[in-house]
Amino acid sequence: MIEVKGLQKSFESNHVLKGVDVCFEKGKTNLIIGRSGSGKTVFLKCLLGLHEIDGGSILYDGRDSRLMDKKEQGELRQELGMVFQGGALFDSMTVRENVLFPLQMFSDMSNSEINDRVDFCLSRVNLEGVGERFPAEISGGMKKRVSIARSIVLNPKYLFCDEPNSGLDPMTAVVIDNLIREITEEFNITTVINTHDMNSVMEIGDHIVLLKEGIKVWEGNRFEILQTEDPNITDFVFTSELFKTIKGVARSKTK
Repeated sequence: MIEVKGLQKSFESNHVLKGVDVCFEKGKTNLIIGRSGSGKTVFLKCLLGLHEIDGGSILYDGRDSRLMDKKEQGELRQELGMVFQGGALFDSMTVRENVLFPLQMFSDMSNSEINDRVDFCLSRVNLEGVGERFPAEISGGMKKRVSIARSIVLNPKYLFCDEPNSGLDPMTAVVIDNLIREITEEFNITTVINTHDMNSVMEIGDHIVLLKEGIKVWEGNRFEILQTEDPNITDFVFTSELFKTIKGVARSKTK
């Protein structure tokens, strides 16, 4: 679980996050949505420890990140998994070497244990048989799956995904969404996803937070988002004819 209390972040005169309070639970897919400039990317970077916060607190299973010493901060970093928007794979390494890299850097496993763990993670994302290929030799969807395998290889407690469906076709995006949800539930991970993909919201939005100008203006799940009359949500989500139709169908079923 990650608890965010009164989170504040500014860059000189630009007050980006203005007292955000939210709780992200284990075993759920927690989605952060919002327009460009809403603060969601800065928020994610604060959770990852890439930005030092100016006020408030971030607690990881009750541990306050601002009260940690360097040793504790290092231990926390090893509990974080990250799926980057572009995959961030090493082009000069094979798929297997990319997944293996964090284990070589941060674990004290034997070579046999490392190989077993890499095999398991590649199998879990359905990438058996491609370990010796290079990133340039596989599709965009496969690259995202490699990134997911690498993000879970150290068995993280917390998984962060930055626009995981960026650049993918709709069918592949659904595959990635379902994979992230399955891994979250299977390993009871606290997963936080920064996304603008409304298909992801409707498919895997166990918990959704809408940020607007650095403030949390709505919170709910994928079912509640269809029923709410909150103008912050309707203005953001239901501008397209597709979602107007979805909302109309959902309402008719409840009557």
